[in-house]
Amino acid sequence: MIVSLLQGAVICSVTWFLWKYFRQVFVKSPLDNLPGPPAESFLYGNLRQILDKNGWDFLKTLESYDGVAKLHGPLGHRMLFVFDPTAMHNIIVKDQYIFEEAAFFIKSNQLHFGPGLLGTLGDHHRKQRKLLNPVFSIAHMRRMIPIFNDVGHQTAIASRVPANGDLAELDMLTWMARTALELIGQAGLGYSFDPLVADKPDDFAVAVKAFSPAVLNVALLRRLLPYVVDLGTPGLRRWVLDRFPYKPAQELKSIVDIMHDRSIEIYRAKKAALEAGDDTVAQQVGEGKDIMSILLRANMAASEGDRLPEGELIGQMSTFIFAGMDTTSNALSITLSMLCEHQDVQEKLRSEILEASKGGDLEYDVLVSLPYLDAVCRETLRLYAPVAQVFRETRQDVILPLAQPVRGVDGKLMHEIFVPKDTSISVGLLASNRNKAIWGEDAEEWKPDRWLSPLPESVGDAHVPGIYSNLGFKFSQLEMKVVLCLLLSKFTFASSDKKITWNLSGVRFPTVGSSMKPSLPMKVGLYKGPIPA
Repeated sequence: MIVSLLQGAVICSVTWFLWKYFRQVFVKSPLDNLPGPPAESFLYGNLRQILDKNGWDFLKTLESYDGVAKLHGPLGHRMLFVFDPTAMHNIIVKDQYIFEEAAFFIKSNQLHFGPGLLGTLGDHHRKQRKLLNPVFSIAHMRRMIPIFNDVGHQTAIASRVPANGDLAELDMLTWMARTALELIGQAGLGYSFDPLVADKPDDFAVAVKAFSPAVLNVALLRRLLPYVVDLGTPGLRRWVLDRFPYKPAQELKSIVDIMHDRSIEIYRAKKAALEAGDDTVAQQVGEGKDIMSILLRANMAASEGDRLPEGELIGQMSTFIFAGMDTTSNALSITLSMLCEHQDVQEKLRSEILEASKGGDLEYDVLVSLPYLDAVCRETLRLYAPVAQVFRETRQDVILPLAQPVRGVDGKLMHEIFVPKDTSISVGLLASNRNKAIWGEDAEEWKPDRWLSPLPESVGDAHVPGIYSNLGFKFSQLEMKVVLCLLLSKFTFASSDKKITWNLSGVRFPTVGSSMKPSLPMKVGLYKGPIPA
């Protein structure tokens, strides 16, 4: 009897596996009429090209199609690459709960960060957003400015730069990562990770910065075996992972363990302080005004149906830390790189900052009203967004409208596309942001001045969904502006002689030469010019 049950279970499992992986090979799809690049192989399709850290040329190839292209997924699966503005609006805004985060993305984030905002879908995700929305209000952002300024003044960059006017080569990615971590630590969690004095960063900062390269190293394997994480209990999966003979997987496991253990430590300290009363909270970093303290209080006051369990609160904390540090520090690093290459822009921006600050710190209303600072940040995030593409999957059959018709393989124009359930879609954020049909012939040029004049009507007409509406983006943008103001009022920046490579990943990151260690050396000097009266 037991043998028969086991045989039945094996047959069902194999049948399910074959159906899940190979049904698309034998079933004709309406997506087959879309043009697109050929598959690299049946095993990988175009997946290895999409996930290649040097895959910028392949993304450029995809941009040569008219807003949408068919891609080949692994083992005969069909995928879509989309940067048509109307289609993007439907995917990210209008029908976002039909085009949900890809299963591999959700499952990976659950493993990496726990059941936080990046690891949930549907009603569960909406419940978390409801509790988090007030935390990122403008009123709360105003209260963050003094904390941001205090952290910005802590950095010991000045002690590493010669006082005689010579330039010192510093790894600005490391300093931006440490600064961003301390910003999210104090303002987000009421916790200090790093006083920004020692040469060696906190072990946690090293782990978070190593996360993106580590994920990149296992990305292809993870996508080829997307359902492995569903097999067995969490304990069994951990037992298998501990014995899995693959160095990149073990490196990623160690990084995730460091992040998770610190998140639990911070959460327990924060919870104990809140339970002890206001006097104890007032003695913590941020005096209880940080995002996590506010979230915990809101969670305690919420109805039982809206309250988040402890595991999800810890998951939110891990998510805050990674998202607040990695994307912000890389965006700051990209901005500094562009200012190195465009010294005229660096001088113009410095003049605006010095004129507004008069040697002091900027308050919220002044900071957000500086037009050139805003233009520099917007242009950098347009053309060099840390996240080049996001992945979605259709939860049901759906019709996807297009802004411009696409000529199918059969020669007929297609004004909309029937997208079957379970189709994986790569949404080309970068492709959209440098689409000449939207931004004009200079779309691939970094020109902050474009934001100081009315943008082409095609930009407004396109209704391109942007990162400016995302939860937490205002927090990150505010961090960027504060740090840029503090840096440019004190230092000058010039490019290093070393060859820098920006690697395509979940969050793009720079490296030097053949190394995969994130790094961005720059020549830094003390600013000796006058402060405007």
